[in-house]
Amino acid sequence: MSEENKAIVRRLIDEVMNAGRMEAVDELYSPRLAPAAKRWIAPFRLSFPDMRMEVVEFIAEDDKVVGRFTCSGTHSGEWLGYAPTGRRFEAIDEVYIFHFQQGRIIRAWGIEDTLRRLEQLALR
Repeated sequence: MSEENKAIVRRLIDEVMNAGRMEAVDELYSPRLAPAAKRWIAPFRLSFPDMRMEVVEFIAEDDKVVGRFTCSGTHSGEWLGYAPTGRRFEAIDEVYIFHFQQGRIIRAWGIEDTLRRLEQLALR
């Protein structure tokens, strides 16, 4: 089960976050959580359309996967009320914990280094 769940998170990163295939959200998340995931992911991808997430490591146990990632992208659209700067952020650390049920993400919690992202974009 752990390997299958890691494969689901890998698809989330490769297909949704990096390739922008928002329709895959409905396959990866539970029907209850998919709308919330879209409300977060879609605007971020609009703000940083060339964003790229890299998997640093996965740890999986039972119905959980913890992923450590780095994220990079160019600020090309409004984000958090800030007009596009055209600046790029690189290798921002992110950690997420995903919980699964019946092969879908039912809960996710994460922490990102938003301050470092703001600093790299010269918004802070």
